[in-house]
Parts: sequence; C-alpha cells; structure tokens
Amino acid sequence: MTTSKEILNKGIKLMSWTLPCLFIGPTIIHFALINKNQPVFWIILTLGIAICITAMILLFLGLKTIVKSLFGN
Repeated sequence: MTTSKEILNKGIKLMSWTLPCLFIGPTIIHFALINKNQPVFWIILTLGIAICITAMILLFLGLKTIVKSLFGN
C-alpha cells in the first residue's frame, strides 16, 4: 500500500480551506444574533449558515480524499 502524494495534497488543501470556515461561520452567526434589530439580520445569518454548511462539506470531502489517498480506491 503506497500513498498517492497528489491525492493527499488535494485532501490537505481541502482541509486547509475548512479550518477558516469552521471559525468564521459561527462567528458571523453570533454577530447576526447579537444584532437582531438591524435590517440586514437575515442576510448575515444566511451567510453564516452557508459558511457553516460549506465547512461541513469541505471537511467531509477532505477526509474522504485523505482516506482515499492512504488506502487506495
């Protein structure tokens, strides 16, 4: 069993995009919930939720890619 370096690098790149999303998404949601009286409340809340969903998808794809590179097809 050999590790495919190209696929492993792709998985690590996906995981590197995941880490900022994991912190930015909840922070945006928190700021949106603090300022409920602002007219752009729903836009900011939707943006935060979208970033959190993106983080979960990237996390899943990154782990899947890393496992694929380690254990083959």
